[in-house]
Amino acid sequence: MQIQGTRQGVLVGNLSGKMAYRSFKPARLDSIMPLALSNDCQLLLSACSRKFGEISGMARFVPHADMYLAMYVRKEALLSAQIEGTQCTFDDILDPNNQEAVHKDISEVVSYVDALDYAVKRLNDLPLCTRLLRETHARLLRGTRGEDKTPGELRVTQNWIGPRGCTLNEAPYVPPNVADMQEALADLDKFINNGVGLDPIVKVALIHYQFETIHPFLDGNGRLGRLLITLSLINDGVLSSAVFYPSYQLKMRRSEYYQKLSAVRERGDYEGWIEFFCECLLVSAEDAIDSMDMLVEVHQSAERALREHMGKNLQNGYRMLELIEEHPIVDVGFAVQRLGLSRTTVASLIKEFCSLGILSQRDDGRQRYRTYLFNPYLDVLRAGSDPL
Repeated sequence: MQIQGTRQGVLVGNLSGKMAYRSFKPARLDSIMPLALSNDCQLLLSACSRKFGEISGMARFVPHADMYLAMYVRKEALLSAQIEGTQCTFDDILDPNNQEAVHKDISEVVSYVDALDYAVKRLNDLPLCTRLLRETHARLLRGTRGEDKTPGELRVTQNWIGPRGCTLNEAPYVPPNVADMQEALADLDKFINNGVGLDPIVKVALIHYQFETIHPFLDGNGRLGRLLITLSLINDGVLSSAVFYPSYQLKMRRSEYYQKLSAVRERGDYEGWIEFFCECLLVSAEDAIDSMDMLVEVHQSAERALREHMGKNLQNGYRMLELIEEHPIVDVGFAVQRLGLSRTTVASLIKEFCSLGILSQRDDGRQRYRTYLFNPYLDVLRAGSDPL
């Protein structure tokens, strides 16, 4: 790794002789102020703020918003995992036959959902800090391919980032050594909790960059760093809950995402990174708003169909609709268990939902163990969620 200037940090020599290598020691974030943000970036920041306000308003007043937000958390988990190569789809993580999550790709998404939910609740008791991130990291790696990489524990050895099989001296990027990592994390904690007066969107852009640069864990740094985006926005009052999926555009523009992070380390281009980050957040926020609008329309359309055709079974129809909005892929046994109705009643409800075009059978030729999809709902959420 070669760097230009020292605004962003310095390269530090470690060990000697054949064992010698250089690691990157990042500058403290408070030392790079003031930033020279372009007019375009200022406009993007204003647009992001407006969109986040719109999202929070919708989350408060849109009926059934809690169900939509639960789906958004799943989508964010999936998109974040896909950035690092996870190959499962949105349908995979919602399929009731995958509830045991034996597939490692699915496990990573399930653990992300659990970790984000845990961290948001933990913010009521702890400041956003290294301790909270360690606790969240432990849950993030639970049951995943990284569960043998000391979940919840900061690394005590040098790590590096590069192609599979590359050595420490061949790596394009070597994060801070352990002592510099500990110092950088302490500085990051102070910045997170004392960065008063800084636009919270600029702040979260810098926090995300700094965390990824520090790379304090042996595994899961990328996923935790993207989860940190949501936590920081909630912590600073920009969002009331996990109401959008910030990894959407970071996934779509993955190569540029990594290039922009590298440009900060190599040239100190914080401003270019912040502008790119704002572009991604804005498009992700706009997509979340459009998705919520469409999900509301799907719900209202389904309700109209039920009112017009269900007659005396309308209340059970409403219960089934509520179930498939929470679990858009169902089978008869799962619905019987969740609704507490007889198998005959549930089978009749599903048949009626299929005739109304609300549900569709996934395996047309299968006579037993059939699965049904709430495709109008799933189509909204599937957008942009195919594996890379």
